[in-house]
Amino acid sequence: MGTAVEDAARPAGRVLVVDDEKALAGMVASYLVRAGYDVTQAHTGPAALEAADAGAPDVVVLDLGLPGLDGVEVCRRIRASSECYVLMLTARGDEEDRLAGLATGADDYITKPFSVRELVARVQAVMRRPRTVAQPDGAAAPRVFGELEVDVPGRQVRVAGERVPLTRTEFDLLAALTQRPREAMSRRRLIDVVWDPAWVGDEHLVDVHIGHLRRKIGDDPAAPRYVETVRGVGYRMVAR
Repeated sequence: MGTAVEDAARPAGRVLVVDDEKALAGMVASYLVRAGYDVTQAHTGPAALEAADAGAPDVVVLDLGLPGLDGVEVCRRIRASSECYVLMLTARGDEEDRLAGLATGADDYITKPFSVRELVARVQAVMRRPRTVAQPDGAAAPRVFGELEVDVPGRQVRVAGERVPLTRTEFDLLAALTQRPREAMSRRRLIDVVWDPAWVGDEHLVDVHIGHLRRKIGDDPAAPRYVETVRGVGYRMVAR
């Protein structure tokens, strides 16, 4: 166990801030440093990939409009080798780009212009997220729903014996739903469990991630085998 001095000196986490607006990136970095984070900056797509590879960040704050390589491609490449959290910065109204970023593995987004304090709060929220959804004692066995098998301790999902790669957020949503299979979980409840109770933003972010999850596990929302939409509430697992 570290001493109080060691604990105070230890950074809250490593954050990579990527934005071609150097003044904005510097301001965001200064607020994060003040909040106790070890912060690195990058201002182009290729530089972001180099910094992510060298620094192994816990969180990447990633602008979509980058020179050299756009943010969507940067996110895709980071996701190929890292489980870090990705918080996208998007221009207001750029829904297509935002959805593309979420599809490549971003965990959350915030639209410009934004409050830097809100961004810091979002970073703090994702850093509080557990590596897995908490399990009751004796729940280590895989959770099986027809051909769907969810190994929570191993963070692996298989459908008909074939492994299905999920992003961290997609896996955590599935883990939350399979932990309470008979319970209809609202978007807000899923945000509390998977993101953080302090998270603020558009709750339909859950719908986007559920949509990606369904496509990956081969689930048709019109005739669901696994994840069922509960109209006016949220989602639950189809009864076994």
